[in-house]
Amino acid sequence: MADSPTTVARLFCDEPTARMVATLAGETLDDAACAAFEDDGGQWQVAIHFGVGVDRAAVRELVARAAGDTMAQALTFAQVAQIDWVAQSLAGLKPVRAGRFIVHGAHDRARIPVNAIGIEIEAALAFGTGHHGTTRGCLTALDALAKRRRRIRHTLDIGTGTGVLAIATAKIFHARVMASDIDRIAVQAAQANARLNRVANVVTLLRAMGTRSRSITQAAPYDLIFANILLGPLTRLAVPIARLSRRGATIVLSGLLPAHANAAIAIYRAQEFVLARRILLGGWVTLVFQKANRPGRGRPGRRIG
Repeated sequence: MADSPTTVARLFCDEPTARMVATLAGETLDDAACAAFEDDGGQWQVAIHFGVGVDRAAVRELVARAAGDTMAQALTFAQVAQIDWVAQSLAGLKPVRAGRFIVHGAHDRARIPVNAIGIEIEAALAFGTGHHGTTRGCLTALDALAKRRRRIRHTLDIGTGTGVLAIATAKIFHARVMASDIDRIAVQAAQANARLNRVANVVTLLRAMGTRSRSITQAAPYDLIFANILLGPLTRLAVPIARLSRRGATIVLSGLLPAHANAAIAIYRAQEFVLARRILLGGWVTLVFQKANRPGRGRPGRRIG
């Protein structure tokens, strides 16, 4: 990576606001890399990195749509060397355990226990280092699924970010994974991480919005589907996910605040998904569903965890 300067737009805010702004920015800005994360001081922030010129007024307008005028005015812009923000973000990455998985940076590679499944994350631009409650919830659900199910043949990971969930699935099930993200930089980061973790031969990564890509639909049906995004996109994906999943498939949804969980449960039950588990971590909810084995056989699930 070159040392030429890049512009970063930064916003300090609460976690839900950071997530909403980063999601909207990722959907709207083609030539920018967006990240929402908690810094070493416990403060949440959004960082939007621009490789070339940036229309500051347009970025403020985008933030205003997502979080209001006050947040838009609080947005700051600065120039930094590209190598600086990548190095700084990686230096603060501490290993995170979720079940048998440990997500770590290169500096902790030698300290991963032999009985753990290490996932090394090298890129910091995309969301998903394992520190966030949504990612940890999905990894926890995946670990539990692997303990009770012998085989997963084909997985879909919608909104893959750094590729953590796709890599974890490939490692624990030795199965093919289709992973997508709307952010070009996220796809590039995930591809690099897949190579780093030696699963690039079974993980297919593509830039796509939702499930519209022909590559995604042609590879259906899926045994396991992850969607770690937000309530709005999860609502719109309920019908497509139902079409793409096989009978008995497991669906793992995250990016949900506790107040949003019941709405998501109702929407997915209407598509014959049975709630199997609810995981609460770091103020975020992960929902695990199983698709009914026969049409019309969906029933209310039990709450676990």
